[in-house]
Amino acid sequence: MGRHNMSDPYATDGTRQAPRARRRTVAIATVLVLAVAGGTAVVAQNGLLPSFGDSCDDDAVRLDLVASPDVAPALTETAEYVRDNDVTSDGRCLDIRVTDREAYKVADSLRSGKGAPDFEVWVPDSSLWVEQASAGDERVPLTAAGNIATSPVTMGMVPSAAKSLGWPEKKYSWAELTAAATAGDKLRLGAADPARSASGLLALTKIGASAKKSGGADSDTQVAATAKLLAQRTSDSDAQALETVARDDSGTERGNPRRNQALVVSEQAAFTHNDDAEQAGSLQLFYPKDGSPQLDYPFTLVDESRLSTDESRAALRFMALIGEQRGAKTLRSHGFRTGTGEATGALVTSAGGSEPQPYRTAASSQPPSAKQVQETLGMWTITVQSARLGVVVDVSGSMAQVVPGHDQSRLDVTKSSLIQALSQFTPEDEIGLWEFSTLLDGKRDYRKLVPTQRLGDRTKDGSTHRDRLTAEFGRLQPVPDGATGLYDTTLAAYKEAQSSYVSGKFNAVVLLTDGANEDPGSISRSGLVTELEKLADPKRPVPLIAIAVGPDGDEQEVQEIAEATGGSGHQVDDPAQIHEVILKAIMSAGQG
Repeated sequence: MGRHNMSDPYATDGTRQAPRARRRTVAIATVLVLAVAGGTAVVAQNGLLPSFGDSCDDDAVRLDLVASPDVAPALTETAEYVRDNDVTSDGRCLDIRVTDREAYKVADSLRSGKGAPDFEVWVPDSSLWVEQASAGDERVPLTAAGNIATSPVTMGMVPSAAKSLGWPEKKYSWAELTAAATAGDKLRLGAADPARSASGLLALTKIGASAKKSGGADSDTQVAATAKLLAQRTSDSDAQALETVARDDSGTERGNPRRNQALVVSEQAAFTHNDDAEQAGSLQLFYPKDGSPQLDYPFTLVDESRLSTDESRAALRFMALIGEQRGAKTLRSHGFRTGTGEATGALVTSAGGSEPQPYRTAASSQPPSAKQVQETLGMWTITVQSARLGVVVDVSGSMAQVVPGHDQSRLDVTKSSLIQALSQFTPEDEIGLWEFSTLLDGKRDYRKLVPTQRLGDRTKDGSTHRDRLTAEFGRLQPVPDGATGLYDTTLAAYKEAQSSYVSGKFNAVVLLTDGANEDPGSISRSGLVTELEKLADPKRPVPLIAIAVGPDGDEQEVQEIAEATGGSGHQVDDPAQIHEVILKAIMSAGQG
C-alpha cells in the first residue's frame, strides 16, 4: 500500500499541524482493516508491520484514543509500554494517548455530528454504542476493525444473598433469577441505567427474551414490572452502581436500606470490585443457564477518511499489539477475557464465579437483535418516566381494507398491534383512547371513548383500566363511508393533552391514520401547524407521535404535523409494526 502526499499531522511536541491534501478510498482502507483484524499476528511475524526494537524517529505518530472507563486503564498500560519501549509503526514511534469517557456520551456526540471528534480511535464497551452512534442523520462515519476483549454480563450478589438462592449449585435462567431476586422484596436488586449502560441494557433485553421463551402469557407485563422495580434502584453508570453494593454480609450495612444486595454487573466489573472489597462485601456471580450477553469492546476508527495512512496503520498496529501476548496478558490482569472468550479459573474465581455455575459457556449467548434492543429501550423509557398517552385512532371507511399477508382489515391489525403495545406499560402509566372519522359525534370528527387514567385503577366492577382499554381497542370498527377528519381531531387531541399535562410523566399524543385529511370544512394543514407551534411549550412538552398506516398514508404530512410539537412522524406499510414504532418513538422523544 503506497504512501500519500501527506505531512506528519502531529509535531514532536504533540501539536497538530495543518494537513495537506489527503484522501484515500474507503475500499482500500476497509481492505486494510479486514486484513489486520483477520491476521494481525501473522502480519507482525512476517515483518509487514515493524515490531519491537526498530529505530525510533523523532516524529512519533500520535493518536488520541477514547475508551470506556472499565477498559481505559488496561489500554493506558499498553500505551505506556509502547511509548517506553519505542514501539514503531512503519519506522515511526507510536504515541497513543488514552482518555476514559462514558460510551453513551460519545455515542450521542458522534450521532449528532456536532463538531469534529477530538480523537481518532474509540473503544466503547459494546458494539451497541457503535450501532447507536451510526443511527443519526448527521453521524460521524465509524469503522469497526475488530474486538479486543469480552466480558459476560452476570448478576452478582453479596455472599448471604447468593447463599439464600443456592449459589453456586443452583442454576437459573435470566427470567428465573430475576424473579427469585425480586420476589416479595426478598433482595434489593440494582443496575446501571440501561439508557446509559450496555451492561444494564443487555441484561434487561436478555431478561425480556428469557421471559418470552418461558411462555408466560403475561411475560411482557412481567418484564415491564421488573423494569419498573429496577428503575427505582438504578445508577447513572456502572461505577456508581458498584458503589451501591452493601459492604457487610447482612446486605443492610447497619440498616441502610439503599444498599443493594444484588446487582447486574459484568464479570470484569465484579473482578475489579472484589479486588478492593472486604470479603463480606464481595460479589458472587450467577451465570444464567440461558447464556450471558457479552460486552465486546470494538476497536473503532473514527471518520477514517480524515486519517492519514500513517495514522490508520498506527491505529491498527496498536490494535495488533493489544491482541499479542503482552497486550492480552494486560487485559486479563484487569479482568477481561481475550481470544475466544474462554476465561481462566483464576479470573472467574477473582470475579466471584465458581462451578457448577456455567461460566465456561457464558460466551455462547447470541447478541440481541437491533429490534430487541429498540423495544427494550422504548419500554425502559416509559417505565422510568411513566407515560401519559392519548391514543387517537382513525376509524374511517378505508381502515376496512384488507392488509396483504394478514387476511384481516387494516383496523383489525392495528387493534392487535395496539393491544400488544399496551402490554409494555405498567399499572402506573396513564392511557386514554379517542376514535375519529368525520362527523362522528355531532359536528365533531372525533369521539372520546376512554379517559386518560392509570392502567392499574379499578373500575366499579373490579376490573382495571387496562382491561377496559383492551376491550375498547377490540371494539373499534370502521365507519362505513366515513372520511378522514385528521386536522380538527389532531388539534383537539393536542389541546386536551396540553391542558391535562402531568408533570413528572412522559406526556404524548399517539395518532394513527391511514390517509390524508378529507374534511373540507376543517382547519388547513398550514393552519394546524401554526396552531400546534403556538401550543407547544418546552416547559410542558407533549410530543405528537403520528403514524401513517398503510400505502395511502402520507408520511410527509404526519412528519410536518408532528415536528411542530417536537414529536415525530412515521410510515408503516404493515399495521403489525405499529407497536414497535410506538416504543421506538417514545424512546427517541423521551431521550430528547
